[in-house]
Amino acid sequence: MWSRRQGRLRPTVCAVEELRRRRREQEPRDLALRKARREQQLVSKRLLREDAPEEAGEGCVAAILGEAEVQQFLRQAQRGAEEKEREGALISLRRGLQHPETQQTFIQLEGSMRTLVGLLTSNQALLQLEAARCLHELSHSEQSTIAEACLPATSYLLTYLSGHSSDFIELCLYTLGNLIVESEAVRRQLLPQGIVPALAACIQSPHVAVLEALGYALSQLLQAKEAPEKIIPSILASTLPQHMLQMLQPGPKLNPGVAVEFAWCLHYIICSQVSNPLLIGHGALSTLGLLLLDLAGAVQRTEDAGLELLACPVLRCLSNLLTEAAVETVGGQMQLRDERVVAALFILLQFFFQKQPSLLPEGLWLLNNLTANSPSFCTSLLSLDLIEPLLQLLPVSNVVSVMVLTVLCNVAEKGPAYCQRLWPGPLLPALLHTLAFSDTEVVGQSLELLHLLFLYQPEAVQVFLQQSGLQALERHQEEAQLQDRVCALRQTALQG
Repeated sequence: MWSRRQGRLRPTVCAVEELRRRRREQEPRDLALRKARREQQLVSKRLLREDAPEEAGEGCVAAILGEAEVQQFLRQAQRGAEEKEREGALISLRRGLQHPETQQTFIQLEGSMRTLVGLLTSNQALLQLEAARCLHELSHSEQSTIAEACLPATSYLLTYLSGHSSDFIELCLYTLGNLIVESEAVRRQLLPQGIVPALAACIQSPHVAVLEALGYALSQLLQAKEAPEKIIPSILASTLPQHMLQMLQPGPKLNPGVAVEFAWCLHYIICSQVSNPLLIGHGALSTLGLLLLDLAGAVQRTEDAGLELLACPVLRCLSNLLTEAAVETVGGQMQLRDERVVAALFILLQFFFQKQPSLLPEGLWLLNNLTANSPSFCTSLLSLDLIEPLLQLLPVSNVVSVMVLTVLCNVAEKGPAYCQRLWPGPLLPALLHTLAFSDTEVVGQSLELLHLLFLYQPEAVQVFLQQSGLQALERHQEEAQLQDRVCALRQTALQG
């Protein structure tokens, strides 16, 4: 992004070099912003509860269990005379484990986890399933001690990922995902136990529910603080990245729920910056670009508000990949026609403007990265007459205003031919309006754009003066952060 300008206007060549220098100085701030976005992660837990109708009926409200009751249910589950009795005992225990108090009682009871693992590994499918559901209830706890108490079960949960029951595999994946996010000790145990190969095998499943659960478990693993050093390299060395990109391919087989999960997985991998050129080499830019076009088409066909769930990670992935130097070596920034990408992005921006304004910065961040170093994308912006729609976003918020002005600076920086296309049009009234803002960053970015226009389009100075531009500048000449730029622009205007 563009930084606040310090110093006076200089001759054209020097001024352009100064802008580029400031842009390089701004890179640490951009990295900090990307880091902040990376850390706003979706750490959460999922809970699968599919009680049978007879369990959910009146009089079956789950009660908090005491130590004696937990012992009784475990004993019945282990030694009951009939399988139905043993299964019923586990159901009662599982329902009690919905309460944090019962969870604490359970893990403090000697031998309880050993008994539950024994039931999980029994040769009776119904007992296995109910034991796994008990573990799933425990995994939903927010206490790391409870997650660590489940450590004896993790190797079996991994083993069962290669089983034949899709429902059981789904349950194991969500349980593992919940445990992963809660405890580093759990992750330390799962890695040598082979969680990455186990997850890579699951991605071959034909079952949508399994794939969605896999995406959830993988996203939890990727959000670990040690992921860039200890987890992501092994994921990149597996077949997972190629399969994830296949899950994001537009077409009739694209499942929105699965795509959302894997788009976030891809986002976390990209933000780690472990090996983004590898992802680019696998065609990540092309796949994500096509998905962007598909999303733009979808918002024109439907009012479904859920589309933003996929749009957000896709925009973030593209934005961050475009900062990689490797982009220049793969045959063009997007391996797509520029106008299609820009047009699709503006369709999404209009959708966000109407339905989800909080996502406008995501789309504008991508537009900024597209136009920062690409004259062709700037040309597309102008040839499609998208400057006015862009300016219409200015009133949304100060954050949006800064990003809109930044994109316009990217266009103006490309030289006289681009400034001629920007000026006069609706840009001057918009700039006079943003100069009246109280937000220093918005005003600073407005001054940056005026600087470029005066530099490359000298006749803009006279029009600016005729529209009371000098008075707009003078409002800010006492502000410490803006004084230098205001004085320089004022002097240029008066000399012009």
